[in-house]
Amino acid sequence: MTQRSFDERDIHLALDGELPAEDMAAYEAWLMARPDMRALSARYASDRALLRETLSGLAGEEPPQRLSDVGLGAGRRKSPARRRSMVAAAAALLLAVGVSAGYWAGRTGFNGAETLATLEVVGQAVAAHQVYASEKLHVVEVGASDRNHLVGWLSNRVGTQLVAPDLRPEGFDLMGGRLLPSGDKTAAQFMYEDPEGERVSLYVAHCLQDEKTGFRLFEEEGSRAFYWHENGFSYTVAGAIPQAQLLELANATYRQLIAGR
Repeated sequence: MTQRSFDERDIHLALDGELPAEDMAAYEAWLMARPDMRALSARYASDRALLRETLSGLAGEEPPQRLSDVGLGAGRRKSPARRRSMVAAAAALLLAVGVSAGYWAGRTGFNGAETLATLEVVGQAVAAHQVYASEKLHVVEVGASDRNHLVGWLSNRVGTQLVAPDLRPEGFDLMGGRLLPSGDKTAAQFMYEDPEGERVSLYVAHCLQDEKTGFRLFEEEGSRAFYWHENGFSYTVAGAIPQAQLLELANATYRQLIAGR
């Protein structure tokens, strides 16, 4: 018997408990062999948990009177139990819509949980990568030979302690970096290159203070990046390399930023 293939739709089926039992073993083997799909699965599971937590209080709430009256007419008010069940159903619908929106994130660059401000910052990161990764003579403003000055200068201008991650174990050498505008603030870009000339960049910019995410994939018209937000800053690792390899670099970058090395 030919083993069936799997895709992102099966991730949602598995998370919803709707994947056929006879497919689970093959699905789990496929997931283990695809780090990019494991990352998506973890992201979707995180989104579901966040939505459930956010909407959990709705089931016990009474809807506004103006909504209860719509279409019911005088003397046709629904019972409190019935109204609560309607609210719970609406919460479940919102949950389903929110999770489904996540499915399209990797295809259009948009995620239902994202704000336009978030996507604007990530879009700036990807655009900056496309511009400077294609440069021949002016890829960076300050070269890697002056690494300490580069990191200190960018940290002071952006307003947070930065590091230039060491990605040599992953095959990429630091070329240097530059200061860039980001709205009415500043952003930092570090550029890396592998022996074949492929380039990836780390872009750090301000974002909403209370916005925090795990890894998310941005992919639109051939542009690809993994990004996350925390403590008022957005971090984006962008490049034209395969998704699994880019995720590996993003993981290495995240670990070093957290460690403060």
